[in-house]
Amino acid sequence: SVVALGANIICNKIPGLAPRQRAICQSRPDAIIVIGEGAQMGINECQYQFRFGRWNCSALGEKTVFGQELRVGYYNQAEGWKWGGCSADVRYGIDFSRRFVDAREIKKNARRLMNLHNNEAGRKVLEERMKLECKCHGVSGSCTTKTCWTTLPKFREVGHLLKEKYNAAVQVEVVRASRLRQPTFLRIKQLRSYQKPMETDLVYIEKSPNYCEEDAATGSVGTQGGRGYNTHQYTRVWQCNCKFHWCCFVKCNTCSERTEVFT
Repeated sequence: SVVALGANIICNKIPGLAPRQRAICQSRPDAIIVIGEGAQMGINECQYQFRFGRWNCSALGEKTVFGQELRVGYYNQAEGWKWGGCSADVRYGIDFSRRFVDAREIKKNARRLMNLHNNEAGRKVLEERMKLECKCHGVSGSCTTKTCWTTLPKFREVGHLLKEKYNAAVQVEVVRASRLRQPTFLRIKQLRSYQKPMETDLVYIEKSPNYCEEDAATGSVGTQGGRGYNTHQYTRVWQCNCKFHWCCFVKCNTCSERTEVFT
């Protein structure tokens, strides 16, 4: 009962927790410290990966377009977790992450589907990069017996992979259920496309606003203080209005769209 009372006090003082996250905190107060360390590692890695960008994750930890990040304790270990004597229990970590991180997504809207997809994509990237390490035991270095275990990849390696996926992010749109009109799943935003994004794709719904302009709603401070921006114009061309003619060929028109992008 003393432990439960202490957990209740601690969990009620942590800002930004969703109701289900607060309940998990109260049932597992030991885990909340590790979650805070993981959040800090993530912020540090984000700042490293975007260090050459005009935005370098400088607002993370405050209330921004990303929501409020949990900051409990501090952790600075670039190589990631180290485990001794047994395999890293990645299955438990992924399941716990799914319960805790996904608990923020309450509203049944397009943003919820996008965040749940991206959360899962991050977990899949980690799972696919698990490594098998082995050690030989025997006379004079012979491998008469061998002990093997699974280890997590270095945190920096996961950071690089996610940054590459961020650069190649896929624009999607929501498909709604016919009767309830609730967002059901995401599909790649292309003409007449019903293809779903891949499990490890990072996805977005709307193109970013023009961060060159000051906008308190998006957390953009604009280009004051010497920050510049580049303007690129490009034309996207694709085949459209395709028709099948008997027999046997398909005839298409060529559609194009001229776009201006600010970076």
